[in-house]
Amino acid sequence: MPAQSLPLPASGPAIAFERVAKVYADGTVALDGVSLTVAPGSFVALVGPSGSGKSTLLRTVNRLVAPSDGRVTIDGEDVAAGPPHLLRRRIGYVFQEVGLFPHLSVAENVALPLRVAGRRDPARVSAMLDLVDLPAALASRLPAALSGGQRQRVGVARALVTGPRLLLMDEPFGALDPVTREALMRSVLRLHRELALTTVMVTHDMAEALLAADRVLVMERGRLVADETPAALLAGAGGATAAALVAVPRAQGERLAALARGAQA
Repeated sequence: MPAQSLPLPASGPAIAFERVAKVYADGTVALDGVSLTVAPGSFVALVGPSGSGKSTLLRTVNRLVAPSDGRVTIDGEDVAAGPPHLLRRRIGYVFQEVGLFPHLSVAENVALPLRVAGRRDPARVSAMLDLVDLPAALASRLPAALSGGQRQRVGVARALVTGPRLLLMDEPFGALDPVTREALMRSVLRLHRELALTTVMVTHDMAEALLAADRVLVMERGRLVADETPAALLAGAGGATAAALVAVPRAQGERLAALARGAQA
């Protein structure tokens, strides 16, 4: 089934973080009063040093982390207002470890969220595999027979099979080789556009954030320290932490350019 035959929502939802804080029992401050709004249909990247609170903030959206203070809303509705499992059915979640069940086939892994919701829809599963560019012949295989990139594509298909309008990604491609990572990122961007999603991605790769997102949020020590477009960050906006992160791909690009010039000389 071609991607165009899938029903598309008008737009993904808005997300609002209102003074969100997370303090653990040992006194560790993971989030320190974060407030921001993610516009409907946008692609936002969360970046920052390790331990800056990126993943913690992302996980407050689907209630894998409960804030110590403040609240998170989706289209104005507090995420804590109802049962967590019903909330999570409306949110696609992709993470680095993928978490496929080894004893289930590819098709069965993708279908699992539908089964949990009491639905059986083989046509939907087939359509999702097609949408993430997985051949139909792989549907009956076990995860162990797949490459890392193929397993992550299964994870994306599983995250989107129930038709969520919001996609959360937590370092989804960190364990993949650069070529596979680039191909998957292009696939995710295509899905973001075709399915009219709101997408929030945590990444340690600043180049990936700059190239994929229309808005980059920079975190440090549990606080939001920059909120800029990629172009603004490249132009020097965002402060010292943002500048340090941007400097890495910028310096790499300059060194590669110098190597290319040397090769042509």
